[in-house]
Amino acid sequence: MVRRLRAMVLCGAIGLLAGGLVVPAPALAQPAACTQSGSAQPPAEPWQLRRLNPAAVWPLTAGAGITVAVVDSGVSPYPPMLADRVLEGRDIGLPDHSGRCDEYGHGTVVASMIAGRPLPGVTLHGVAPAATILPVRVLRGDEAGGEELPGRLAQAIRYAVDNGAGIINLSLEALPSPELEAAVEYAAERDVLLVAAAGNIEQGGVPQPWYPAAYPGVLAVAGVAADGSHVSSSQVSDYVDLAAPGADIYGPAPDGETYLAVGEGTSYATAYVSGTAALVRAYHPDLTAEQVAARLIQTADRPPEGRNDQVGYGVVNPYRAVATLLGARANPSPVAVAPPPLTADPLAFPRRAAGWGALVGAVLASLLLLIPPTLRRGRRRGWRPTRAS
Repeated sequence: MVRRLRAMVLCGAIGLLAGGLVVPAPALAQPAACTQSGSAQPPAEPWQLRRLNPAAVWPLTAGAGITVAVVDSGVSPYPPMLADRVLEGRDIGLPDHSGRCDEYGHGTVVASMIAGRPLPGVTLHGVAPAATILPVRVLRGDEAGGEELPGRLAQAIRYAVDNGAGIINLSLEALPSPELEAAVEYAAERDVLLVAAAGNIEQGGVPQPWYPAAYPGVLAVAGVAADGSHVSSSQVSDYVDLAAPGADIYGPAPDGETYLAVGEGTSYATAYVSGTAALVRAYHPDLTAEQVAARLIQTADRPPEGRNDQVGYGVVNPYRAVATLLGARANPSPVAVAPPPLTADPLAFPRRAAGWGALVGAVLASLLLLIPPTLRRGRRRGWRPTRAS
């Protein structure tokens, strides 16, 4: 009887397959590491958001229509601020979870700084909350990636370019390679902006160029602290283009319920620049990637000397980056948009003439009413003055 039942089940399954009906495979469960937890959120709005004040530009744009690829440790879709913001992506050289497994938390924090939406009771949010995140996982845990990383980055950049990213955030560092350099050129030829961490200096380490930030055409980002000073671990080099807040960083944990205190690093400063770039690309869709980078540089809050190897051309300024009117000169001075000046009223003279006319008319009318009785009384008295009573 058992054999007969087994045969019937097998025949039924064969019949379903032959008829084109395939039973869908069960969804892969996320490994426990993909739901890493943290602790409580910061009690007040972090200084980074007060410094950048991205909400000031949201009446103009919040980054809608722009896809930012986050090439990192993956991006968890569970944090509420990232709900419906994280697309199906790709894992390169790692188990396939569509880029949406983050065993470290780094990529999730970076994505939230770019596109996290503001929520009631939550003190954190991103710069461009209407932007979309394309996750591409190239790191697992806190590993550095080693010799495989340049090749993975090259594949990740090409994948992001081919799948609709307008901006690629690279909050990581690697050694140079011909494959990686070719991928950077591939993105530039297809008008995709690359924003990369200038790199961190490990304690006791010697500053050295890190890639892809050091390649031409890549916007390299350093970090600053709350007092405006250069973060000591941030790379110092002539390839640094911009800076952004990169210390005392918090962000949502992959479990979607808690938060991580991740400290400092150029990785996080890079996210703020990518978010600002998303605002600019959304509001100025006709600008090329190169022009977007130039606008971010020209509107930054510059150091006294104009540029230095610690912060490049200064700290990114989201409002000025979007709303500033730039002239046609080779190196225009940024002029922030202000309310239009009050112009002369074209009807001012007619209004003044009408007012004076009305006044004169009223005086004349009063005189015309007073003159006849005065003349009659004068004739009766023979034009003699009136006696005092």
